[in-house]
Amino acid sequence: MKKYLANWQLIIVSLLFLSNFFVWYLVSKADSRILTVSFLNVGQGDAILIEAPNGNQVLIDGGPGRKILSELGQALPFYDRSIDLIIVTHPDSDHIGGLPLVLKNYAVVGFLEPEALPLRGEGPGVICDTAICEALETAVTAEGAQKITAHRGQVIQLGRGAELEILSPVGPMAGKDTNSASVVAKLTYGATSFLFTGDAPQATERQLIFADGKNLDIEVLKVGHHGSDTSSAPEFLAATSPEVAVISVGADNRYGHPKTSVLDSLAKIGAKILRTDQQGRIEITSDGEKLF
Repeated sequence: MKKYLANWQLIIVSLLFLSNFFVWYLVSKADSRILTVSFLNVGQGDAILIEAPNGNQVLIDGGPGRKILSELGQALPFYDRSIDLIIVTHPDSDHIGGLPLVLKNYAVVGFLEPEALPLRGEGPGVICDTAICEALETAVTAEGAQKITAHRGQVIQLGRGAELEILSPVGPMAGKDTNSASVVAKLTYGATSFLFTGDAPQATERQLIFADGKNLDIEVLKVGHHGSDTSSAPEFLAATSPEVAVISVGADNRYGHPKTSVLDSLAKIGAKILRTDQQGRIEITSDGEKLF
């Protein structure tokens, strides 16, 4: 009997300790001054998790398949099963293939995407009529996430001074290919900034130079289209002048990404190159003044 009581006492003490730990952990997270951006290692695809200083979370794209779940499981605490906003840069499978699984396993509040044609219908957006698009549409509806159409000029306040500004797409997307419709977003926190470009091609990059000029100068660039030479025009790299360039790419992929010409262009501007096929998941933090 004494042994039985002692075991229960140990369990109660352990539970009290754990509850106290989680209370203090949540308080410390709420008071954090750190912004975290994790470039998840999902193979040949994109998935980026942003955690604002107040704990708000944004997932940009979801990679091509199931690996997004294991990556989120490592990037987030085991008890955290919610994401405030998912952003789809464009409806290619290497960017949205894992998102139906995310929506089934996490509570998602908002869902922002480029304007797309309705399945089997007509409209002003880009065509999204694949099986994975249909699966994603079904998952968003089942989750009840609020759908938002991306357009230039939107500013999303993430909390404690961190904000996400949508720079592209601009105007109607009718007739454009999916890469040209890519959502391009700039994340700013204090004196530090990140630019997420999806698979935006060089034509879009040049539009951004014309529209935004010096506003493109940032510290961290998510290199467009996994390091393909269809993106990363030299003048765009010069305009953004990143200290760090992150390439989300699969090892030994069949496309030959990243291209040598893009790596050479990044080296010429003095950017530190980080690659998910070499470093795995890449985490960059900011205190609003400098990067870590």
